Amino acid sequence: QVQLVESGGGSVQAGGSLRLSCAASRSAHCMGWFRQAPGKEREGVAYNTAGGTSMYIASVKGRFTISRDNAKNTLYLQMNSLKPEDTAMYYCAAGVGSSCSLGETPYTYWGQGTQVTVSS
Repeated sequence: QVQLVESGGGSVQAGGSLRLSCAASRSAHCMGWFRQAPGKEREGVAYNTAGGTSMYIASVKGRFTISRDNAKNTLYLQMNSLKPEDTAMYYCAAGVGSSCSLGETPYTYWGQGTQVTVSS
C-alpha cells in the first residue's frame, strides 16, 4: 500500500506559479501527476521514475517541472506561467511496476486531489 496526500493547490492569476506536493507513505518506482478539468477526462500531466526519468505532456513542457525528494518520499510539481486551461483537480499517483507512462495503467495508488484554479 502507498498512501498519497497532495497539497499546494489554490487560486492564481494567469502567469502565476504554484508548487504541488505529494507526500507518499513509501517510495514507488513510478510517480505521476494527473489532472481532470470539469467535463473532461483525466489526463496524465507528468511522471517521474525512481531512476530520474521525467516525461511531460506537450501542453506543459517548459512550464511545469516534476521532481521528487527521495529522502522525504515526496513528489513535487512546480507549475509556472499558469494558464486558465491548467485549471483542474490535480491528482498524485504511484505505481510500483517497472514501466511508467502518462497513461493510468501503471498507477495503482491515487491521492484525493488538490484543486488548481487559474483566472484570466
